[in-house]
Amino acid sequence: MAAPALLSAPPPPPPMDEDASAGAHNAFPGPAPPPSPEGAPPPPRRRRPAVRVTSEFDSDARLFSHRLSCRVMDGLAKLRVRVHHGVGGAGAAAVEPPPPEVALLARNFSVAVDTVARSAMLRGAADLAGSLRLSAKHDTKEQKGEVAVRANLGDSPCKIELSSVVPPDGLPRTTFIFPNGEVSVKQKYLDEGDRILSVNGIVRSHVLNGVCTALYSDNEMNIKYRYKDEELSFIPSLSLPSNSLSFAFKRQFTPSDKLSYRYQFDTNYWSAIYKHKASKHVKWKAGYESDQRLGWASLWVGDAGGKTKEVPMKAKVQLTLKVPQDNVKNSAIMFNVKKRWDF
Repeated sequence: MAAPALLSAPPPPPPMDEDASAGAHNAFPGPAPPPSPEGAPPPPRRRRPAVRVTSEFDSDARLFSHRLSCRVMDGLAKLRVRVHHGVGGAGAAAVEPPPPEVALLARNFSVAVDTVARSAMLRGAADLAGSLRLSAKHDTKEQKGEVAVRANLGDSPCKIELSSVVPPDGLPRTTFIFPNGEVSVKQKYLDEGDRILSVNGIVRSHVLNGVCTALYSDNEMNIKYRYKDEELSFIPSLSLPSNSLSFAFKRQFTPSDKLSYRYQFDTNYWSAIYKHKASKHVKWKAGYESDQRLGWASLWVGDAGGKTKEVPMKAKVQLTLKVPQDNVKNSAIMFNVKKRWDF
């Protein structure tokens, strides 16, 4: 008789139904599948920033100038590139074209890079606590800069500004700003190496239905009075200590016609300009300058004082005829063309 088995095999587990199997899978869920693209809006398309190109040619300087600009960083800054190149030939200007410049301009920060000198000018500003405003600039090649702090004086409209070069060299410059002008005090080096305090300033005031302006700089003062109404402007000017006296006279005959005249008493030099505005975008001028013994006339197509984007075809043209009094055969016609393209 065989001995009974002490250990018997356990019975097989019951089969797992479909519901239990699904519960086991849901206990440890995996990554959710991506949502169906059906019915979902398409992703927004990134708009290409608008590019503006402005080209200008000056026949007198024989110089082409091109400026390209566009908004970057979602409109927070502007990228600007300037390129100049001259045109050879007889009578070409001897002045070399300015070097190319690449600049990034923002509200409180800007970088201007000189590609030829391999230098950059950094400028920045920030509002500090209260009414303080900090501004600074730095030249990476010269390793020099300037730092300035401006603050309001209480509730008054007056302000004070302290500025100093970096690295510092002497006392900082102090400027008091008030509604009618400003006065600044700074250290100045004489030829002998001594340091003195130099005072510069400008003050304006209303006198006899006009505005009187006094400008003081480097021990010289210029006092100018300006009277102007709808038809007449009269501007005498006196420089001290040279006692140089001059005056300017302007007469508005009609809304389209204006005459300007200026006379210098110590040199007897004078000049006269007559302006006629045919329309908003067409204007011509004619004048004479006694110091150069030169007569000239010019025609403007496009608002001379406005922006290029506001004129027809976004273009400006200026034609100028210069006639020397002593040699009429050397008369010359010059022109300036400025055009803007938006892409």
